[in-house]
Amino acid sequence: MTSDNMIDPTVPPSGTGCVECDEAGGWWFHLRRCAQCGHIGCCDSSPAKHATSHFQATGHPVVRSFEPGEGWFWNYATSEMYEAGPDLAGPVSHPADQAVPGPAGRVPEDWARVLRA
Repeated sequence: MTSDNMIDPTVPPSGTGCVECDEAGGWWFHLRRCAQCGHIGCCDSSPAKHATSHFQATGHPVVRSFEPGEGWFWNYATSEMYEAGPDLAGPVSHPADQAVPGPAGRVPEDWARVLRA
């Protein structure tokens, strides 16, 4: 999939939600976890696209889905998807009862229209 320095399976995730959205009071559609440093960012379908911004700022190309029941990886540098990869330190997803989109209380009522815009 990648060279060893792109994935560190010992690093835990940075939290249960997008780091930057939580700091700014924003919201997300789905979450992605940096396989190198554990940063949790929102996906490209989210308004802010923080997972991609993290890759652009750090050069960490590999993310894993941080959604319950999903274990796929994506490499931003090569635009390749991998159905599976190495086990990462837990937890491997946000809590199953966490709202999607989320977090609860910050998602606008017209969230679907916002994502289509």
